[in-house]
Amino acid sequence: MKIKTNGLILNEQTIGENDKLVTVLTETNGIIRCFAKGAKLLKSRKGIAVQTFSYSRLSIYHGRDKYIIDEVEPIKLFFELRNDIERFALAQYFCELAMRTVVENVHSDEILSLILNSLYLLCENKKPLLMIKAVFELRLLSDSGYMPNLVCCDKCKCYESDIMYYIFNENILLCKHCFDGTHNAAMLSKGALTAMRYSVFSEPKKIFSFSISDKSLIQFSECSEKILLSTIDCQLKSLDFFRQVRNI
Repeated sequence: MKIKTNGLILNEQTIGENDKLVTVLTETNGIIRCFAKGAKLLKSRKGIAVQTFSYSRLSIYHGRDKYIIDEVEPIKLFFELRNDIERFALAQYFCELAMRTVVENVHSDEILSLILNSLYLLCENKKPLLMIKAVFELRLLSDSGYMPNLVCCDKCKCYESDIMYYIFNENILLCKHCFDGTHNAAMLSKGALTAMRYSVFSEPKKIFSFSISDKSLIQFSECSEKILLSTIDCQLKSLDFFRQVRNI
């Protein structure tokens, strides 16, 4: 069986002296782990196209028990990510999240488009890193079937107040009048909540088309990260690395 698709290389691992095992997020088949024979050779035409962050056109065939890349052609390499350690670390985080959430043989064009758009923005350096990160986290959850409940107050159905609270263990919003003081909650300004709603409800091509104040961005970023971590419930080494880089 042969598969022809476009895909983003999320991870690469050297096998022996000359080969690579790569994890690819494809448009048509979700996550696939493939062998790229001879990719480490200096004269190999596969080398650049199968390195991490490369978006490539792939021809893959399925052997007895493994996928093998037959032909590959680079479309976009995102070289700019390697010029800034923070952006590089955040791009690695996006790749690890994709590997944690996307499964094999599931049509994944929306998630692939999300991560590609996020990498483009990282390269352009025109949006705050924390904004790109928060939008990516919420939209990835939504596209994976775990959309947070951001419609209105769960009790009185109030759509908006000057302050609202997201309750993590119940996945609900409460207005300030219905909030009971639980510690497992995040306080959200109008700006932060608007950004969160825009991230999950807007059209895919417009999810980054908004501005936000620095104060609201902090709330937006902290709440989005905590929602994601409470949903996927696993340790992410790339997130720890990103935090370390920002602290430095």
